[in-house]
Amino acid sequence: MQRRFFLSLIGLPFAGSLLPAAAGTPVALSPPPASAPSLMLANVYRSGIVLADYWVSEKFDGVRGYWDGQALWTRGGERVAAPGWFTDGWPRVAMDGELWAGHGQFPRAVSTVRQQTADDSAWRAMRFMVFDLPAQGGPFTERIPVLNGVVSRIDQPWVQAVEQFKVASPQALQTLLAQTVKNGGEGLMLHRGASLYKGLRNDDLLKLKTHDDSEARVVAHIAGQGKHAGKLGALLVEMPAIDGKPAQRFKLGTGFTDAQRQNPPAVGTQITYRFRGLNDSGIPRFASFMRVRED
Repeated sequence: MQRRFFLSLIGLPFAGSLLPAAAGTPVALSPPPASAPSLMLANVYRSGIVLADYWVSEKFDGVRGYWDGQALWTRGGERVAAPGWFTDGWPRVAMDGELWAGHGQFPRAVSTVRQQTADDSAWRAMRFMVFDLPAQGGPFTERIPVLNGVVSRIDQPWVQAVEQFKVASPQALQTLLAQTVKNGGEGLMLHRGASLYKGLRNDDLLKLKTHDDSEARVVAHIAGQGKHAGKLGALLVEMPAIDGKPAQRFKLGTGFTDAQRQNPPAVGTQITYRFRGLNDSGIPRFASFMRVRED
């Protein structure tokens, strides 16, 4: 593995990706792989949503998995090297779901899915939690029984249909969220019953957690000062353009371990961060690094 060397900012030339705070425009980023599947993505739940229009389910903290009818892929378009027995007998029907190792086992799920050669014993702990059929026509309300039928016919304990249910009020939704998190869950998903499957991010799919989080792409490393001299000080990250709003960049300087400051996420990497609302310009408030998005 190539080591990164962090140079103090004393005028020495630097050929790496670590930039001083006053550096110029960061390098341009290459687009995601052309093979990446077009998946439905979630906005963040907010007050005023008409709950009667939505189905609610648990949000599983794993790696997004897409079965195209022949092979299993990550959201980023990487082929998943699952053992043959794991997908044996799966139909030629596209399935969208989460490769999940259980509550609190996100690192385990990531480690298992990332391996180029399948670790049979690790995959014995994995489940494919199916929540949609991308190629199935009709609104989500009508896709649910079709999905349940597909999973029932697969008849494998590691392939499960995510339970969908209705919630009566915002208060009941918050109570359910608290109970789900108490039981080890990550949060809740809300899926508009009338929605067709579309590979984009909009209010047809919403996520609800006890904290806000979102994703951004690393565009540069900013050198640390003081106790972080010679290491990462902050990431310069870019939020994607959403709902007609242009992409915006901001510095993400907290939430890192010492090891992550020594070997930070590479430029071009997608990361997840948590925050507490947005300021007037749309930049996240009190943003803190959570993890690299491995899928």
